[in-house]
Amino acid sequence: MCGMPSADSTRASVHEPEPVRPTKEDEVAAAGSELIGGPLGRRALLGASWWTPVRVIALVAIGMFALGLVQKAPCYNGAWFFGASSQYTHACYSDIPHLYQGRGFADGLVPYFDRLPGDMQYLEYPVLTGVFMEVASWLTPGSGTIQYQEQWYWMVNAGMLMVCASVIAVCVTRTHARRPWDGLLVALAPAAALTATINWDLLAVALTAAAMLMWSRGRSLAFGVLLGLATAAKLYPFLLLGPLLVLCWRAGKWRDFAKALGGGIIAWVVVNGPVMLFAFEGWSKFYTFSQERGVDFGSFWLIMAQNSDNPLGTEIVNTLATLLMLVCCAGVAALALTAPRRPRFAQLAFLIVAAFILTNKVYSPQYVLWLVPLAALARPKWRDYLIWQACEVAYFLGIWMYLAYTTSGDAHKGLPTDGYHWAIGMHLLGTLYLCVMVVRDIFMPDRDPVRRSGEDDPSGGVLDGAQDVFVLGPAARPRQHEGARFDGPPVEWGKQGASDGSL
Repeated sequence: MCGMPSADSTRASVHEPEPVRPTKEDEVAAAGSELIGGPLGRRALLGASWWTPVRVIALVAIGMFALGLVQKAPCYNGAWFFGASSQYTHACYSDIPHLYQGRGFADGLVPYFDRLPGDMQYLEYPVLTGVFMEVASWLTPGSGTIQYQEQWYWMVNAGMLMVCASVIAVCVTRTHARRPWDGLLVALAPAAALTATINWDLLAVALTAAAMLMWSRGRSLAFGVLLGLATAAKLYPFLLLGPLLVLCWRAGKWRDFAKALGGGIIAWVVVNGPVMLFAFEGWSKFYTFSQERGVDFGSFWLIMAQNSDNPLGTEIVNTLATLLMLVCCAGVAALALTAPRRPRFAQLAFLIVAAFILTNKVYSPQYVLWLVPLAALARPKWRDYLIWQACEVAYFLGIWMYLAYTTSGDAHKGLPTDGYHWAIGMHLLGTLYLCVMVVRDIFMPDRDPVRRSGEDDPSGGVLDGAQDVFVLGPAARPRQHEGARFDGPPVEWGKQGASDGSL
């Protein structure tokens, strides 16, 4: 009996950390909470009710997704099928119903294997997205008018994408254990609700969010497998391996990076291998189309092209965009290796994907979905997040009004070219603004909403609290944080003891 711990010591050892309440540390969250009765009280029984943060946020995400479906109602009831510009004037366009027939699903053609009639000879989407589209076509009735089938196809896809949206919200909620309410940033994102059913991007975003959750739990192989599957659905998720490489380099976690890389390669090959082997021409269409595609909507390249008498050719733009992206990659790597404290994984993941979006030759409005979960993890500050979201909503409206203008003939209903350029500028400036805030947090960790509570990198998995083994520049010398001006308590960087719940 002498060896048994006392009741007091037992309580201390099993004490669970108190979740961070955004309404306590974020003035915008506190003000917004007045709509539902005010900030959460200190004595609220968070774990004693069915209404846990995960369940609340999942339901909010489903509710916002449903509002996005309602916003598409004018198109569902006719604008997709009648009138060239009405789907733009109502801002309810979606690729999904149009591609049901346009990519051969209505005729039972097999993606990648069967040649399509028209200019697009094969499906121009990655394999896992093609599988998603094909499964939805199996669940769509094959009888009735083509309009009836396309309406069903959109609804089936919407149901499947709603599951993806819920997975994203839940994964973000659970990634930062002490900050579950940050998931509301994802669930309430207006730009996400508006763009969720334009295309199939939510599949890759959901797999990427699940991969981030696995990495935060120290499951490197599972992270790699999920990231490989995400890359098999959309190209951008593989970019996360770059920040992970330099962070593992700085922390000496080569074994975990190797497991993640190996799992990603294997998962990607398992999905792509059979199609690559038996239908290479169809499989490669996504990559050749991406290379051959000219300057398109949403990019600063389009502003340059439409204001030039001699616009750059596609090959030159491809080269310049690649060089700009490589410069951004070098900048992120330098940031990771020279920052006073090793950046959080979510911060660099957000920066590298944002750099790809900013330098790319096309920006479709649904690409904002790529950044939504990463932004919530990288900079969980409501003011900055809502500023960025407002800019993306402005772009969402701008592109449809511009298309309404270009398709309405002499009526010129909508937004002219100069106005659309301003909408593009809003998107670019909003994304750049959030990038600047994240970079500032990296150089001045006292201002990082996540690290202010004493945590190091709650989404970093094996990187959380790890010691540096390779650092460049001033960070290689003993760290001094006196230069970071911040009126608040000092932060103990990377102390694992911060998990005891004390603020």
